[in-house]
Amino acid sequence: MDKSSNCCSTHLIDGDGAFNTVGIDKFMKEVKLAECGLSYAVVAIMGPQSSGKSTLLNNLFGTNFREMDAFKGRWCHDIGREQAANKPLLKTVFQIWDSVPKPEAHRETPLSEFFNVASLRQRFFHSIAPGGLAGDRRGVVPASGFAFSAEQIWKVIKENKDLDLPAHKVMVATVRCEEIANEKFSSFIGNEEWRELEETVETKPVPGFGKKLSSILDVCLSEYDAEATYFDEGVRSSKRKQLEEKLLQLVQPAYQFMLGHIRSGTLDKFKEAFDSALNEGKGFAAAARDCTEHFMSQFDEASAGADIEQANWDSSKVREKLRRDIDAHITAVRTAKLSELTAMYEKMLNEALCGPVEALFDGASNDTWPAIKKLLRQETEKAVTGFSSALSGFEMDEVAKNNMLSRLEDHARGIVEAKAKEEAGRVLMRMKDRFSTLFSHDSDSMPRVWTGNEDIRAITKTARSASLKLLSVMAAIRLDDHADNIESTLSLALLDPKAAASTNRSISVDPLASSSWDEVPSSKTLLTPVQCKSLWRQFKIETEYTVTQAISAQEASKRSNNWLPPPWAIVALIILGFNEFMTLLRNPLYLGFIFVGYLLVKALWVQLDISAEFRHGALPGLLSISAKFLPTIMSLLRKLAEEGQTQANADPQHNPLPERSSQRGTNDYNSSSASSEVTSSETGNEYSSSHYKEQ
Repeated sequence: MDKSSNCCSTHLIDGDGAFNTVGIDKFMKEVKLAECGLSYAVVAIMGPQSSGKSTLLNNLFGTNFREMDAFKGRWCHDIGREQAANKPLLKTVFQIWDSVPKPEAHRETPLSEFFNVASLRQRFFHSIAPGGLAGDRRGVVPASGFAFSAEQIWKVIKENKDLDLPAHKVMVATVRCEEIANEKFSSFIGNEEWRELEETVETKPVPGFGKKLSSILDVCLSEYDAEATYFDEGVRSSKRKQLEEKLLQLVQPAYQFMLGHIRSGTLDKFKEAFDSALNEGKGFAAAARDCTEHFMSQFDEASAGADIEQANWDSSKVREKLRRDIDAHITAVRTAKLSELTAMYEKMLNEALCGPVEALFDGASNDTWPAIKKLLRQETEKAVTGFSSALSGFEMDEVAKNNMLSRLEDHARGIVEAKAKEEAGRVLMRMKDRFSTLFSHDSDSMPRVWTGNEDIRAITKTARSASLKLLSVMAAIRLDDHADNIESTLSLALLDPKAAASTNRSISVDPLASSSWDEVPSSKTLLTPVQCKSLWRQFKIETEYTVTQAISAQEASKRSNNWLPPPWAIVALIILGFNEFMTLLRNPLYLGFIFVGYLLVKALWVQLDISAEFRHGALPGLLSISAKFLPTIMSLLRKLAEEGQTQANADPQHNPLPERSSQRGTNDYNSSSASSEVTSSETGNEYSSSHYKEQ
């Protein structure tokens, strides 16, 4: 390479036909040819060796091409060179110039003026100007593609192919535009602003995303347009479109991330606003409708702000996904709210029905089921009215609303039926409780004391009738207005079986030997006839002991109250003991002994509590009295001895009569108490109470 006077020379093709790619690239960098765009021109000169090519170029452009000596040339070897160099033609032109017709402007112009080197140089220097030698720039290869174009031209020539300059132009434009596009694509990938935007949008929304990304893309495409502007328009546009598609394909994930953030953010805001509207008491359907319209509009605005100018992407799929999510949330909340309302009113019905129904079953009577039906109707109407009012905000269709109200009514009825089944499962316990209450208490609800005057049979029948009433009430569910004969059947079969047999002499079948009641469907049956019969049998067995105890207590009470002999025995004693009675009247001393004996017997009677001992039977009473008899005698004697000793040691001078009486009364009380305590300690605690009763 030779460089002088701001000119560079490069040998492009050597003697072997190899194209100097490195040299031309270096040449382009040295003269900054790539920056010239279309503002350059290539001057080519052709001719045989030593024909003056280098001389002409050196004179025109001031280059320093090495010139060969024409006289030391190889004219002898170049047969036909003279004709090829058009020397005969030039010679002819020089000889006839004066006689050749010329334009008026050059009629007198000598031939030498047309070979003015300075003028020719200026024409070449301004060749690309309009009207110049190369003024038509439409087919010019941009300067940045000159090296490649030159190499391809030589390649075609070397391979001896037909020259196709238009195809060559397209090929150069294709290669060069593709190179520019790849450079711009790589530059975009490394763009710091794009990388920061891409990284941020993966985790959170970016305000002004669409404008920012559109600006970055626009800069990249503008740079491509600036560098590829002089290449073939069709190729340039095609490669620009490919670059744009690659760039949009690169940034589309970021765009989708942004739409995803907008969708999720809009959905979260919708949920919050929707819940807030419901909490403020707004109707469900109105709140859902208003919030949906508002936030779908917000999504449209936000997604429009994320749109990229260079792309015609459609966000409708993301919008549809958001709408599906909103509808799904509305459906879920609607289901939850309806479930809450249903549960709330079902709970209200449970609280309003369970306790009262149980109380009505506990006091079962002929009015039990009518009262339950009335209670059920009142509470159901109240709950249905409130539930219907609460459902109005959902704007449901009438069919769905009526179905929900019907289910609530069925639930209320189910509560009563379930409670009835529960109570039927423990009917035996309630029957025994009712029997015990009525049998063991009088009409004033006071505990009965079996004195011997009560009619146990009548009391038992009354208590059993009440228990049977409870059984008949619990035998079937009677929420409809259908009558049945369960009570009469049970009464005849269980309370008065003889009357039932006499009434139905022609029928030998047991009315309770069945698994169903007449005119009562199985779905309404709580206790079948067979079960009722079994329960009644068990009831009688378990209450029989209570009746037996009452009879025993009554008989014991009678025995304790009738300790005197019968009247006939008294008359017999008077008649048979008349002589002995007269003897006592003649000898009063016997009366004294008899009186003392009476007192001793009375004291023993009280101390031994004879009536209480014989209350449990004759044999147990005799055994108990025999065990206590001797200790009781010893206690009485000890008490008498202590009493005598106290009187003997008394001082009449220091004990006035009133005080003596008082002291004696005290001693008597102490003595009596001591006697009672001794007796209690020796015979058992159960006899101390009789002493206090006596006092």
